[in-house]
Amino acid sequence: MKKLILATLVLFLVGIGTTQAQGLKVPSTKELGMAKDLLDILNNTEGMDISSDQKSKLESNNKDFVADLLKTNESKLSDDEKKEAFLGLKNKRVKFLTDLLGSDLFKKYSGQILKAINPLKSKLGLAALAF
Repeated sequence: MKKLILATLVLFLVGIGTTQAQGLKVPSTKELGMAKDLLDILNNTEGMDISSDQKSKLESNNKDFVADLLKTNESKLSDDEKKEAFLGLKNKRVKFLTDLLGSDLFKKYSGQILKAINPLKSKLGLAALAF
């Protein structure tokens, strides 16, 4: 019985060592919480007259945008490189939103987002440039 427990423990420790050696990164609760908060804000289209097709495209783009934003934020790029990456994400997103929503709805949506994002700006750091 002791040999079985010892063998199981050794296999468990070897498994943990192998996982760490592979460099797997489990997202922190801080990152997961930030992603959820951002998606909740970006997916809020209350009071906007958009179709279900527009809404589904917007939600899909929001998910990709937040993933790219957090990936860039957690990267080992220099601050200047991050700034450039965030501004690139912003420009790409503005084009997508303008094409999807049109000029008037884009302005309304952007204003709504900026108001809601304000409390998170300090947590976002340089990533706030993407808004």
